[in-house]
Amino acid sequence: MSAQYKLVKCSINGKDVETMVDVRASLTDMLRNDYSLTSVKKGCEVGECGACNVIIDGECFNSCIYLAVWAEGKKIRTLESLLGPDGELSDIQQAFIDETAIQCGFCTPGFIMTAVEILETGQEYTRDQLRKLLSGHLCRCTGYENVVTAVEKTMLRRLGKLD
Repeated sequence: MSAQYKLVKCSINGKDVETMVDVRASLTDMLRNDYSLTSVKKGCEVGECGACNVIIDGECFNSCIYLAVWAEGKKIRTLESLLGPDGELSDIQQAFIDETAIQCGFCTPGFIMTAVEILETGQEYTRDQLRKLLSGHLCRCTGYENVVTAVEKTMLRRLGKLD
């Protein structure tokens, strides 16, 4: 039995693209294999660890359990979309560094994309609320507290409540 393929047209990190994909392929596979977007990590591949998180039309999804064909017409953002024109880091990326919220870095892109979704609401959350919003991620290296602190400080800066 041969694989079926479908043309998928979407926007990835602000650029309109199109590619033929196996109808069984995950969005993770399409992003990594067809577009070399290696910030999208292959972790558990069952939607449990959050390492593959991307933002689709403003909402975070585990791209490992999101079929590539479902991306038709969608706006997809990966960690690579956060870099400035001269390669400068976004405020949340810098906060992860400043707060030592990274160890090996494997889970970091997924955490950051979830943080972007949280921050783009423009709402203020408590630490407990942030913990719950970030709970879809597994990390073997950090204690999670520094991740919560990085997101909290970025949120408060954006809201004008922290220098």
